[in-house]
Amino acid sequence: MTSREIFEQIKKKQSFLCVGLDSDINKIPRFLYDTTDPVFAFNKEIIDATHDLAVAYKPNLAFYESMGVSGWNTLEKTVNYIRYNYPDIFIIADAKRGDIGNTSNLYAKAFFDAMDFDAVTVAPYMGEDSVKPFLTYVGKYVILLALTSNKGASDFQYVRENDERLFEKVINTSMNWGDEENMMYVVGATRAEMLQDIRKIAPKHFLLVPGVGAQGGSLAEVARNGMNEQCGLLVNSSRGIIFAGDGEDFAQKARSAATEVQQEMADLLKEASLL
Repeated sequence: MTSREIFEQIKKKQSFLCVGLDSDINKIPRFLYDTTDPVFAFNKEIIDATHDLAVAYKPNLAFYESMGVSGWNTLEKTVNYIRYNYPDIFIIADAKRGDIGNTSNLYAKAFFDAMDFDAVTVAPYMGEDSVKPFLTYVGKYVILLALTSNKGASDFQYVRENDERLFEKVINTSMNWGDEENMMYVVGATRAEMLQDIRKIAPKHFLLVPGVGAQGGSLAEVARNGMNEQCGLLVNSSRGIIFAGDGEDFAQKARSAATEVQQEMADLLKEASLL
């Protein structure tokens, strides 16, 4: 999927929403425990309820890996379900991988060949040779961790050297590894004021922005500081949507929560003259 194709989906749905499938088995509605695969049953209902409002889904692999083999089976079924039923949806493996070249090559094979994700989040700490294997896949994206919204982000990401913060160095350096057709960046919504600085370095790249909703990030601030001529944003909401309800109507509650976000996004897209 090209960046232009992602933008076409954004315009079609008047949305740049990414729904995070952080499907914690301990938080899904209890009645689903009677099904053969409770987490897949939950994901399927969430996807069916929100597919016309979201341009992307992002399973966080920790919630699947923690269940062992059954969790991997659930993840594969979830990806296949989206691929078969909603093929225009962009699917992100929130895996945060990053290792030496040979290992990264196998991680890339796992997520892009075996699982057919469109993108995978990658940690840049080990440098170019840990990222390059992911970039060899045509039509796939590396989403590089740049500026995160967690409390510990200040431990390293804001350290300055020669008047350049570490997260800026990550973006500046990695711009030589790929381009806007195979690389995106993770930028936390709670750091929305930093988006202007990031856009000076990476004006054309899509940014994956977690932290809106339950984590308190402002969607309006993210849009006004981070949009480009193709929107350039995939804003993720996980708990605020998928756990909006815990009864038998959980999917309808999720749709209501997603609709509220989508309507705000439509207004912001119109404000930016992108619709």
